[in-house]
Amino acid sequence: MTGAGHAAGEEADGVLAALADPTRRRLLDLLAARGEASATALAERLPVTRQAVVKHLSVLDEAGLVTGRRVGREVRYTVRPAALDATARWMAALAVDWDRRLAAVKRVAEAAERQDPRA
Repeated sequence: MTGAGHAAGEEADGVLAALADPTRRRLLDLLAARGEASATALAERLPVTRQAVVKHLSVLDEAGLVTGRRVGREVRYTVRPAALDATARWMAALAVDWDRRLAAVKRVAEAAERQDPRA
């Protein structure tokens, strides 16, 4: 891919790498359900320490999947759907491209079969 497709693919790399970890996926699920939560509140729902949650949230933040805002002494995190939406669009475009390529291979194979039915 070149141009915008390449840039979207690179952005998707960060999102997909962040989503590869089941704890981070669970954090996103919890945040999506709650709307907003602190690392302490999230750690209460997971079998990991608050420090581990903070590290996972940092990875999700770097991938553009969550954002944190300071409220008093704590940081409250929310889901940022834009990066996930962009990754889904990139994956859909990739699927369309592969479908087009596979349809072309099928047409070539069917044409060859019609020309030589023994194949």
